[in-house]
Amino acid sequence: MRYFIQFSYFGKNYHGWQNQPNALTVQQALELALSKLLRTSVALVGAGRTDAGVHAREMFSHFDVEEIADLETLTYRLNAFLSEDIAVKKIFKVPGEAHARFDAIERTYEYWVTPEKNPFLIDFAYFFMHSLNVEKMNEAAQILLLHHDFECFSKSNTEVKTYLCTINSAIWHLTVDRLVFTISADRFLRNMVRAIVGTLLQVGQGKIDLQDVKTILKSRDRSKAGPSVPAKGLYLTKITYPKTVIGYDG
Repeated sequence: MRYFIQFSYFGKNYHGWQNQPNALTVQQALELALSKLLRTSVALVGAGRTDAGVHAREMFSHFDVEEIADLETLTYRLNAFLSEDIAVKKIFKVPGEAHARFDAIERTYEYWVTPEKNPFLIDFAYFFMHSLNVEKMNEAAQILLLHHDFECFSKSNTEVKTYLCTINSAIWHLTVDRLVFTISADRFLRNMVRAIVGTLLQVGQGKIDLQDVKTILKSRDRSKAGPSVPAKGLYLTKITYPKTVIGYDG
């Protein structure tokens, strides 16, 4: 049987989602816990990968095992077994061909910037003390929706088949103590959101203008874009699936 697991994690203590040979990852921690509780080897396939230090408020993965009699009890035991920085919300049965990565139709990220030094956000947001023109940053963010090739924001020397992505929305908004950038797309390249945020912060500072953003996009050159911002401010917040996957009742 195939199951989806819905979970969240605080990424500070992990070297990203995906298994690494000599580093602790979220995938490793979850696979170890599930394998012990189910008394069989469990291999997880994630909806995507997050880099070291990045957080996820909503993440999915799938795994195949014999039918599980009591999913609620397994969820409870799994949460008791895992460290406090990983939380499992739900485990549910899906169609046998459902795929956590390939069936996802949209992903949403947030990036948090704090304009003032705040000890309560030290591990949660990027402290950026410079004055910013948020209106200009939002104008620049809308330019992203008109493009599809984002090689200029991709991590260098990354092996991917295509740099094409469709960005559905991108906007900055102010809260009481932070500036939040929210972006949704069908897929993201490695380091893409952090490079976009670094570039938009340059717009907000007045270091580059809207025409420069268009030039950067057309260049397909990572060195032309802004620096990547720290991982600690990045959150995967939502993954959307068709109802045929999420709404399956087995």
